Amino acid sequence: MHIDREALYFLASYGTLVVLCCAVAWIDLRHGIIPDRLNLTIAVLGLIRVAIDDGAMAVLTATGVAGLVGLLFWLFQRLYFRVRHVEGLGLGDVKFLAAAAIWVGLAGVPTLLLIAALAALGVAGCLMLAGHEMKRQSSLPFGPFLALGLLLTPALQQWLGLN
Repeated sequence: MHIDREALYFLASYGTLVVLCCAVAWIDLRHGIIPDRLNLTIAVLGLIRVAIDDGAMAVLTATGVAGLVGLLFWLFQRLYFRVRHVEGLGLGDVKFLAAAAIWVGLAGVPTLLLIAALAALGVAGCLMLAGHEMKRQSSLPFGPFLALGLLLTPALQQWLGLN
């Protein structure tokens, strides 16, 4: 019996990412945080995947992209807090986006964010239709939606050529 190593590798890496993203979503929904250890695990798994697929130089590039994305969203988080005096994006979300950037690359981050934002808006709309009052002060944990974006973006990149 012949085992396709690429398929096995894909199932192992992507399957592990699915488990980690489910854990992120569950913990963020229940406790309102994304643990650093999950973000770090997602980042390290992504770097291992990059190293296997593209080599050591690509690991340096992916690390730089993660740092840039993390810095940009940290600055956005700080600016939003300074203007609105309310936290709109948690540091766990910022760290998650940095780790996710390793998986999807800089070009995939807008797609990931679009998926996350549309899913969050859809859930907020459903909550309103179900009779929940949604105000400016209402909040939803964004981690589950970011996790969904991370799981769907690589598939869209692969099958639709969104790079």
